[in-house]
Amino acid sequence: MDIESFRIHKLGLTLLVVAMATGAWFLLRDGQTAGRPGDQTNDKPHDDHAGHAHVGHDAATSLELSQKSLRNVGFQPYVVKPRPFTKTTAVPAMVVERPGRSQLQVTAPMTGVVKKVYAIEGTAVESGQPLFDLRLTHEDLVTAQREFLQRVQELDVVKRELERLNSVSDGVIARKRILEREYEKQKIEAALLAQREGLLLHGLSETQVTAIRDQRSLLRQLTVTAPVAADSAENSEQPCLFNMQTLNVKPGQQVDAGDSLCVLADHAHLYIEGKAFEDDAEHLNRVLQQGWQVSAVLMTQGQRRDAEENLQILYLSDRVEAESRAFHFYVDLPNQIIRDQQVDGRRFIGWKYKPGQRFEVRIPLEKLDNRLVLPVDAVVEEGAEAFVFQQNGDHFDRVEVHIEDRDQDQIVIANDGSLYPGAIIAAQGAYQMHLALKNQSGGGVDPHAGHSH
Repeated sequence: MDIESFRIHKLGLTLLVVAMATGAWFLLRDGQTAGRPGDQTNDKPHDDHAGHAHVGHDAATSLELSQKSLRNVGFQPYVVKPRPFTKTTAVPAMVVERPGRSQLQVTAPMTGVVKKVYAIEGTAVESGQPLFDLRLTHEDLVTAQREFLQRVQELDVVKRELERLNSVSDGVIARKRILEREYEKQKIEAALLAQREGLLLHGLSETQVTAIRDQRSLLRQLTVTAPVAADSAENSEQPCLFNMQTLNVKPGQQVDAGDSLCVLADHAHLYIEGKAFEDDAEHLNRVLQQGWQVSAVLMTQGQRRDAEENLQILYLSDRVEAESRAFHFYVDLPNQIIRDQQVDGRRFIGWKYKPGQRFEVRIPLEKLDNRLVLPVDAVVEEGAEAFVFQQNGDHFDRVEVHIEDRDQDQIVIANDGSLYPGAIIAAQGAYQMHLALKNQSGGGVDPHAGHSH
């Protein structure tokens, strides 16, 4: 082979090696592309949002949150729709007992010695349930019982004599004696009636007096029971329950008639005592005249909790405190049992509301119709601007709104087209969304950081 032929052969071999290397590189590149995570054949879905702007969303005012992030911020949706708005003002208040109704004094009906105490402080008792056993030592009561029993025995003797005379054959003497015995019987029955009333005044019941007559024995012991509630008509659907609030005696103690044995508390109904000022008097009188209802919010350590709606103001105080220039008004507060349990055979109950709890009473000032009313937590205020976050698909758009009116719990925004009825906004978590949007717009990583051009 000459030199020229050798050169041509060497050049062909070189071109063949280059071609083979080029083909292998393309095959290798295609294989790596087919196996990378973003390829359509991979199990993971392709991120269509990567490197692309969202249609209809402005990055500066739009926010996308995952389901976990929504739960973290406490997101709650709220549908915007026109509805009436009642503007209110709040005044401080406290739960109090109803004078002459909530507390019942149980007193000793007569002199005696406490033999047994059935209930302890804190237990629940029903009307008619035994509370105390008293061994009677009242001299007047013993005398009254003895005289009553003596009359009962005398009446028995007269009745037997009349039966004997009626069985004898008719005669002038027998007829006269029958009339005398009839007259004597009427006198004894009249005396028994008077003595019976006297025993009832001493504190005995009809059943106890009847027992003395039928059993022919004096009453040595008296059982004091729980009284009927002052508002028994209100509690007719269920038995009235009292709390043994204060226990004043112990077994073996001598008590006189009228001494306090215990204090029972009936908390089925309580009062909310509001403390208003002279400026609020006009509003309160208007509420009473219009028949408007008020609401009350329970306050615990400065936080609002349960709210009671549709309450009625009963009356306003007729005097103003000299020092504070405030006056009181009273709202009826229905109560309910939230705990009922048995411990060692004793019943304990717990009421939802208790005297001494602090409330905030909302007094209506003005009623407006057809307003866009939002929860107060749905609106984020920053300086002179106010925003809400409207749900738009999987995003939340920050929408600027104009506030027309507000109270403690609600905000009225202008119906100027910024929000439309039916729009869904964040009722909870709006402020956290606002912070996330600010971080998103101002806290992103600079892609050119660490590079110089």
